[in-house]
Amino acid sequence: MERIRNYRELLDALFDGVYFLDPERKIVYWNSAAERITGFSAAEVVGKSCADGILRHVDENGTDLCKGLCPAGKTLRDGLMREADVFLHHKEGHRVPVSVRVTPFRNRKGEIAGAIELFSDGSSKNAMIEKIRELEGLALLDPLTLSGNRRFLEMSLQGRLQEKARTGICFGVLFADVDHFKRVNDTYGHQVGDQVLRMVCSALRSSLRPFDDLGRWGGEEFVVLLRNVDQRGLERVAERLRIMVKKSFLSLDGLEIGVTVSMGGTLARDEDTPTSLLQRADEHMYRSKIAGRDCTHTDEGRIPPLSDPKGPA
Repeated sequence: MERIRNYRELLDALFDGVYFLDPERKIVYWNSAAERITGFSAAEVVGKSCADGILRHVDENGTDLCKGLCPAGKTLRDGLMREADVFLHHKEGHRVPVSVRVTPFRNRKGEIAGAIELFSDGSSKNAMIEKIRELEGLALLDPLTLSGNRRFLEMSLQGRLQEKARTGICFGVLFADVDHFKRVNDTYGHQVGDQVLRMVCSALRSSLRPFDDLGRWGGEEFVVLLRNVDQRGLERVAERLRIMVKKSFLSLDGLEIGVTVSMGGTLARDEDTPTSLLQRADEHMYRSKIAGRDCTHTDEGRIPPLSDPKGPA
């Protein structure tokens, strides 16, 4: 027992999340870092199967990995070590990018007796915390979502246009509007509506690079500034953001509350002003609304979906 206790203390001291699975994919151990990264306590997950939809891993295309054999499930089947980059479901609803490493462990007979999965947060959390503190100090922070506010976005747009004129570095703008948000407020109340906005913002933020900018334009509208992208890069990021929002959800009294976003995207042009750039992205967003929502339009038309996720995994 003393040795087991020492092992637990050692694993709880790790920065990476760690959990153990038995041969039936039931979680038998969940360390402190796993609690921190996912928001789920050990009491909430130990004894449950990873296939029950706790972490609900998806890949960057929104494919549900837990409905079939996820990396851990495959390792339990064939005994091979695996690595993968996936997105897990945080308790607060949004998706978190993680790098996972799965290793089997065997009993004295050499039979597979379970698997160990280590996972690390890939969302550059320290950089985000510093950015939040900086924005707060400059009165550029949206207090609800802890992203930049409208003033921050206007200043950032002006700065990016000046940088483009000086260096030629192109950038893109994405304008995202939460679909049917009034229905969420009317059905569940404004407090849940605020939780949904925070969830959407977290889903967007966790899928961006540290040097990209995210802000709340107003209400249920968000703006993303993507530095140094071409048309293909703009489309790839836009589709990933759309999917990560769609695969996020809040759990409330046994219900899963999820939303989608309609997006518009455009690349900055030499003659652009902040107003013309945002207006073009906004017009493309409305084209997405007209086309049925939950999609993205750019200067080149509608972005073909990378996959067709059906909502929460």
